[in-house]
Amino acid sequence: MDYIVNTITNLASQSAFTTMSAGNVIMIVVACVFLYLAIAKGFEPLLLVPISFGMLLVNIYPDIMAEGGLLHYFYKLDEWAILPSLIFMGVGAMTDFGPLIANPKSFWLGAAAQFGIFTAYFGAIAFGFNDRAAASISIIGGADGPTSIFLASKLGQTDILGPIAVAAYSYMSLVPVIQPPIMKLLTTEKERKIKMEQLRPVSKLEKILFPIIVSVVVSLILPTTAPLIGMLMLGNLFRECGVVRQLTETASNALMYIVVILLGTSVGATTSAEAFLNATTLKIVALGLIAFMFGTAAGVLLGKVMCIATKGKINPLIGSAGVSAVPMAARVSQKVGAETDPTNFLLMHAMGPNVAGVIGTAVVAGTFMAVFGIV
Repeated sequence: MDYIVNTITNLASQSAFTTMSAGNVIMIVVACVFLYLAIAKGFEPLLLVPISFGMLLVNIYPDIMAEGGLLHYFYKLDEWAILPSLIFMGVGAMTDFGPLIANPKSFWLGAAAQFGIFTAYFGAIAFGFNDRAAASISIIGGADGPTSIFLASKLGQTDILGPIAVAAYSYMSLVPVIQPPIMKLLTTEKERKIKMEQLRPVSKLEKILFPIIVSVVVSLILPTTAPLIGMLMLGNLFRECGVVRQLTETASNALMYIVVILLGTSVGATTSAEAFLNATTLKIVALGLIAFMFGTAAGVLLGKVMCIATKGKINPLIGSAGVSAVPMAARVSQKVGAETDPTNFLLMHAMGPNVAGVIGTAVVAGTFMAVFGIV
């Protein structure tokens, strides 16, 4: 009888119920909400499902992120900036840069959307963060998870890397919720109905030369961006050169999805109650949201200026796609435009600023690294 009692007692003491705090319960509820948004509402499930499941696991079994735990080793690949670079290669292999090449003015819209990053940087300084932490937090405004992880790792901000990554990926997933109200607030119905001229055809030679030229120019000016820009452009060169179909398929499918699983679950597993439910994390999440909103607004406002300058040839809605969330932000531009006029097709026009935003956010990250003397 004593043996049975001892066995039951030992089993009970090893269960998660004995160590789970109220904070863990809160985070488990948050994880379930994220799973609901991903599965039932379709909010970027490729990102939210692994992130929220990692969140669920770590708040039930914290040792999964301790040294020797499975997700600890996944997370090391984040800290070493390996997974963010591989994500960029996959994005490059999946993305058509043609709209950006056909309409170089899109670079201005991508640049304008980076305004939110600098707003958040000074906001973070005002909130008491040091300059490196402020720079790491501010990149959330680009809605670019891989770049946020990359910069936080390079600047040695591993203690806040988890909240930064979760905030960045959460806002990427919630682009369809956050952006439309801002876009509608800053534009008139007449502006949203503007139909843009069809983009010019882009030759194969242009598409091949573009990633090579961008890699050379950007890496010469900011060598610290080479891991991100280089991998982005390498993936795109795979896509456009036409002689490495197997590499294109691997980079854009199998490898990309493997990396998303590793990165998503490890990022989600940084959200233990102890690490996430504190004032610092709340500040990071708030600053990230402010940065993202300001970036969206800046892109739309510059779109309005360009609309006036071109006498109504540019729909301001495409300016919101200047954030780095590819291709979600471009889809939102299309969706908001189509709500006003179902015959209005803005997707390909919005892809130009969207791709420019990816490049722009990586350049801003490289600029921060150069300022702080990181090589």
